[in-house]
Amino acid sequence: MAFLYETHMHTCTASACGKSTGKEHVRFYKDAGYTGIIMTDHFFGGNTAVDRSLPWEDRIDWFWRGYEDAKEEGDRIGLDVFFGLEQNYAGDEYLIYGLTKEYMKAHPEMEHWTRQQQLEEVHHAGGCVIQAHPFRIRGYMDRIRVGTLFCDGIEAANLGNEAIDDARAFRMGNAEGLLMTAGSDNHLSPPKSAPYGVILEKRLTCIGDYVRTILNREPIGLHVPEERFTESLEGEPDERHVAYMLDGNEQCYLMREQYMR
Repeated sequence: MAFLYETHMHTCTASACGKSTGKEHVRFYKDAGYTGIIMTDHFFGGNTAVDRSLPWEDRIDWFWRGYEDAKEEGDRIGLDVFFGLEQNYAGDEYLIYGLTKEYMKAHPEMEHWTRQQQLEEVHHAGGCVIQAHPFRIRGYMDRIRVGTLFCDGIEAANLGNEAIDDARAFRMGNAEGLLMTAGSDNHLSPPKSAPYGVILEKRLTCIGDYVRTILNREPIGLHVPEERFTESLEGEPDERHVAYMLDGNEQCYLMREQYMR
């Protein structure tokens, strides 16, 4: 039996760009046949809806409300709901799974972790890190930064991406032997097209189960249309699509292989 999960989504409660409440998301995914969802609102390095002037613990309480709203409805109608978050650096963003509210309240320094510190500290806390949409480029970004040194895997497919972005991530994942996930980056339910996700062989009982699936490199199926990974561009990438890798000092260097085709 297969179990289908959304791994990347945002609420209007905790993400400034969110359009749906946790409850609204839950009702949609239940009807869409998903086993569960992981709520990953934008943390304080990104497009958060949380008032940054509040004391730290109050900020964490606010941040968790989007998930808690979804969890309440999920428990009521029978959809599994788990907590995660998305942290932004210089346009490169990372999905973090496995942290508790108590841990976050006790670690206000997490807002200022470097990428390396984030990976190390999340591991120490029993969690994992996935780079979200590694080849995405947006107007607020000066370049594509791929940070495979600072994560446990990559999001190979993201519904909010251009198809070429996902094709590049999938090619890199296969070439480098990276663990790959998929998610919708859903801000509004119902979304404009069918959502993505991961297919697991075992039902998750807690977010720790998903963390172990990633860290142990257990089988993860990608709930993504096959044609999503076939896009290619001939010739050298234009300036917009040139990708850079982050080295161990978190500095950029030009990627030797651009994975355009």
